[in-house]
Amino acid sequence: MPKLKTNRAAAKRFRKTAKGFKRGQSHKRHILTKKPSKRKRLLRSGKMVHETDVNRVAQLLPNH
Repeated sequence: MPKLKTNRAAAKRFRKTAKGFKRGQSHKRHILTKKPSKRKRLLRSGKMVHETDVNRVAQLLPNH
């Protein structure tokens, strides 16, 4: 039986944690001066992959 290959694009975007998969948040890389502090604060916290997408991400990352 062949080896299971990890999808490299998904491996760069998701990290496995004890509770599921963690993902990055968009809109927090640049042009932060015009964004309110409240919006930047809400973007700061780590987000989890939604429960409906966990199986899809797990399929892309079989070795994690």
